[in-house]
Amino acid sequence: MKMGLCGGVLAAALLLVGCGEGKWLDHQGNRVSSADLDGRWVVVNYWAEWCAPCRHELPEFNRLAEENPHVAVLGINYDGVSGDQLRELADAMDIQFAVMGQDFADSYELERPQVLPTTYVFNPEGELLHSLAGPQTEETLLALLD
Repeated sequence: MKMGLCGGVLAAALLLVGCGEGKWLDHQGNRVSSADLDGRWVVVNYWAEWCAPCRHELPEFNRLAEENPHVAVLGINYDGVSGDQLRELADAMDIQFAVMGQDFADSYELERPQVLPTTYVFNPEGELLHSLAGPQTEETLLALLD
């Protein structure tokens, strides 16, 4: 499904950088800011520990993040796990990309998915292009980024 957002939610959030907003911490305590996402494809994946398809696709997102520096891969735990528990869970599941908190999802006005996994794809201009239900592969995601 394609959904262009004139001005884009992501673009609006990018404007907040000058106001000292648009900064979040990932599960490792690393700061991610709107400026870090500016001009990059942004792939946001909702996952949960109990979701078998989520667990199956995580290596694909790890590969996508590692091999494609023009793509920012971000995860959001569906169950709202946070703090040390989120870090431990992400480490146990070998998630190698940044896992963000609910504050990130709220800032980008991402709807809570009805199915898992769900992946949102934003273009470098900050427009939401795709909302994908079900498991994804690195190959299918790269095809959407062309």
